[in-house]
Amino acid sequence: MIHEKILFPYNFSKSDQKALDFVIRIFTPHAESTEITLFHAYTLLPKIETSKGTVMEKLTGGMGYARQRINELEKNLKQVKSTLVQSGFPLAHVKTVFHAKSKDIASEIVNLALKSGHSTIVLNHKPGRISRFFTGAVFQKVVSSLSDKTICIVS
Repeated sequence: MIHEKILFPYNFSKSDQKALDFVIRIFTPHAESTEITLFHAYTLLPKIETSKGTVMEKLTGGMGYARQRINELEKNLKQVKSTLVQSGFPLAHVKTVFHAKSKDIASEIVNLALKSGHSTIVLNHKPGRISRFFTGAVFQKVVSSLSDKTICIVS
């Protein structure tokens, strides 16, 4: 029976690796009663209408790399899932959510946490003044938007 539902937004940074180590260390002893959802939202690539020989056609060709990168991210998220399973979490208890974001990332995290009934959210908070300027908004929005949830901050 699942007692703890954890939402773990993952963005493939060094801080996320530290958060993954935290999740493994803290929640593996309770793996049988814990469900983890790994979450990553990527920026949707635009659809470009083209005709033969236009500049836009060249732009579309360059987007092949971006599509390849999205496929790599999805594959990497599955590798993170494998790491959790190898650490002792049952395969059926580790889920992945990988989709194009339709809102800002903080709203995506909050909506998923509320919709799916997660009891715990694991976030990382990067040290350093410049990093906080860019990531602080996500951190603050998530923390201030959720109530009756446990939020673990890994820094």
